[in-house]
Amino acid sequence: MAAGGKAQLPGSNHPDMTEIMPKNAMILAAGFGKRLQPITDKTPKPMLEVAGRTLLDHIIDHLAASGIERVVINIHHLGSLIEQHISRRTDVEVLISDESDQILETGGGIAKALPLLGEDPFFVINGDILWLDGPTPALQRLAYTWDQTRMDALLLLHSTVEAYGYDGRGDFIVDPEGALIRRPEREISPYLFAGVQILQARSLSEAPVGPFSLNLIYDQAIEKARLFGLVHDGDWFHIGTAGGLSEAEGYFRQRFPGIRRR
Repeated sequence: MAAGGKAQLPGSNHPDMTEIMPKNAMILAAGFGKRLQPITDKTPKPMLEVAGRTLLDHIIDHLAASGIERVVINIHHLGSLIEQHISRRTDVEVLISDESDQILETGGGIAKALPLLGEDPFFVINGDILWLDGPTPALQRLAYTWDQTRMDALLLLHSTVEAYGYDGRGDFIVDPEGALIRRPEREISPYLFAGVQILQARSLSEAPVGPFSLNLIYDQAIEKARLFGLVHDGDWFHIGTAGGLSEAEGYFRQRFPGIRRR
């Protein structure tokens, strides 16, 4: 199966979902949300609401529905508000990776949290996104596609031109087997990284100490042909600006007119 296409669901000879689904996940929630200021001066970006529910809760809902047992959340900017809010969740175990002293960027934050995440592959999800699943939940499709013998990371991708709240040039080109390479500079690529992935814990075994971007791990994986992608078959929203937040809210109000704050 080409990882860049739609996942083919397994037949009766394949392992049960509970056997192949990663047990742990991390949500990246430490950022400042500068492009959303002044909204984020008092509210951390993952605590912004769409359809009456915080981005953080939307993400944890997806994780809990797929059977994830432990969710690690890194915090820095207004971290106490996140910590207070998620204390209400009882459907999954939630642990905090505290970066109050120093924000560690995406890669450094994950490396710091590894003792909480364990040695097995785990999900990593950006705290400023929303997605709606297609016929099969995206997390399940990633789990079905994951092959740790070939992959250091498996990224959920989305069509660059069909994303909500996104105005970039995309991120990757996908070969027929789903392996990824970076888009050439000044060109537009068909797919963006959708902020959801499965990551091999050992891919960070030689990570630098302190802040660094997860792009370092991706570039190392590309050199070894071990970075793969899977194209999302539902809608996807980037909540990076006030315009993106408004666009997502408008979409949900139109598609789900009966929705109420909860």
